[in-house]
Amino acid sequence: MVRDTNGVSRRKLLKGVGAGLAATTMAGEVVAGEGAQDVIVGVSDDHGLQTARERASSVRHEFDFDDIGQAVAGRFPAEAIDALQNNPHVRYVERDGEYHALAQTLPWGVDRVDADVLHGNGDTASGADIAILDTGIDSDHPDLADNIQGGKCFTDNCCGEAGGGGGPFGCDTNTNDCPNAWDDDNDHGTHCAGIADAVDNTEGVVGVSTQANLWAGKVLDGCGSGSLSAIAAGIEWAADQGFDVASMSLGASSGDQTLQDAVQYAANQGLLMVAAAGNDGPCSDCVGYPAAYPEVIAVSSTASDDSLSDFSSTGPEVELAAPGTDIYSTVPSGYATFSGTSMACPHVSGAAAQVMATGATASEARTILQDSAEDIGLAGNEQGYGLVDAENAVAAAGGGDGGDAAPSVSWANPAGGDTVSDTVSIQLSASDAEDSDDSLIVEWSVDGGPAQTASYDSTSGYYEASWDSTGVADGDHTLSATATDAAGNTSSSSITVTTDNSSSGSTAPAIDEFAVTNNSNGGWARFDVDWAVSDADGDLASVDLVLDQNGTADSASDSVSGSSASGSTRLQDKKGSGSYDVTLTVIDAAGNTTSQTKTVTA
Repeated sequence: MVRDTNGVSRRKLLKGVGAGLAATTMAGEVVAGEGAQDVIVGVSDDHGLQTARERASSVRHEFDFDDIGQAVAGRFPAEAIDALQNNPHVRYVERDGEYHALAQTLPWGVDRVDADVLHGNGDTASGADIAILDTGIDSDHPDLADNIQGGKCFTDNCCGEAGGGGGPFGCDTNTNDCPNAWDDDNDHGTHCAGIADAVDNTEGVVGVSTQANLWAGKVLDGCGSGSLSAIAAGIEWAADQGFDVASMSLGASSGDQTLQDAVQYAANQGLLMVAAAGNDGPCSDCVGYPAAYPEVIAVSSTASDDSLSDFSSTGPEVELAAPGTDIYSTVPSGYATFSGTSMACPHVSGAAAQVMATGATASEARTILQDSAEDIGLAGNEQGYGLVDAENAVAAAGGGDGGDAAPSVSWANPAGGDTVSDTVSIQLSASDAEDSDDSLIVEWSVDGGPAQTASYDSTSGYYEASWDSTGVADGDHTLSATATDAAGNTSSSSITVTTDNSSSGSTAPAIDEFAVTNNSNGGWARFDVDWAVSDADGDLASVDLVLDQNGTADSASDSVSGSSASGSTRLQDKKGSGSYDVTLTVIDAAGNTTSQTKTVTA
């Protein structure tokens, strides 16, 4: 835990994140002999802790991550750094680099995640605690004041201090008079707080939750920047206070040991952490940190038409999507419209608070948010489990309307936009908070035709059926599915697929290129696969990739078409020992397949 030196009550927390800067690379490397530097020294025992204290010119923060280890953040002379790097009681020495608020450019989101339905049912998230780890929160904003319980400043330049960035000091000129050190001298943290938990008071805006306790963890200054140690201290503090949710609309392109330790510690303490994926899009594998850590829910951003926001980072770490384009919310002394994964993150944080207010633990809430998410047809690395659905999540948690909630249903196979031929395997995902899966009635139809029943397969966990697509003309067709529970509540989901049965498909496809590049790091086994495939019949259907080490570790599937296709795909797994098998399989529309396997070592 942080050993505080600034006299601010430990009961106070942080709220917001900083203003419109893009995520930047964290400088973690310490340069030997460079001179006095702000660094963090991770130690393995009390001897190392005492040595680090004695070697420091000044100490900014101290950390105690239980069995994980301890750390000291401060300024150290060059000779002390050199000595500490060779000390057997020291785990690491890394630069105390800066994290930055994720970019904003410009709010319909509360309605899209069905939080307004919760409000109508009287669900407010009352009793849940949300820590907004950001640039602070405007403590007297009329849409937030009733929910704000306090806060704490972890930055070197707190609100109202020279160099803090707000008012007369530079980066922003909002009119917040900084009644507290943790107040927002930017705009970003207050904007995120309003999305998560603005009061339903008939004025201004309303949040996803409306009566959760807001705590402002000011880990970023008025310029939208904060040190690694400030971020880690905010996470540690939120965990120590026993808060339910930490909302982190901040990030950097690489992680650090101190941050990883803080995140692991907080997860062990039962804190549900939600973070913005980043604004580096368009890109295919660029989720920032802390969102990329497995203990954190990484959130991508969508626009009002459910498309992926053009700025949103994507990658296999993305767990949920949420509205992030053109979101209207609170700022000090008013309201503004911003865009960014920073805005998507608090939509999920507010939904998580609604779920945890029902009594769910952090791990239970995370699973509920995953299972209740809405498939909006984006790729897995773009939407994860889908768009967060606050109404479904609370119903699944046993809250909401007391057992009258409709079940959920979504298409697992085929996916929207797929081209299909011959006999198609239908797989539907359906669940209900009040009834077992096998008590649901799940039906599907083509172009509004007769309903056909899908049968539940306990082995796969899907409702399954088959469809002979040769019975319809080639072209676009609408596949619809409905799920009905024992109380008669019904939900539905539709996708559009294209049928193509024009070619015989007698020739198996070919693999023309299959190259695997090892890009593993200390924590992840990562392999980039460059591939090219072709088919003489011109009816390519998909390219499937599997990373295997004693059981499937990761997989990816790309829909392809025509006579040739190529691409690059990343496969990854938490790093273990030994080798991995990478298998590439190309499939044509007739079901012909060709596979190759390569063995690689992380």
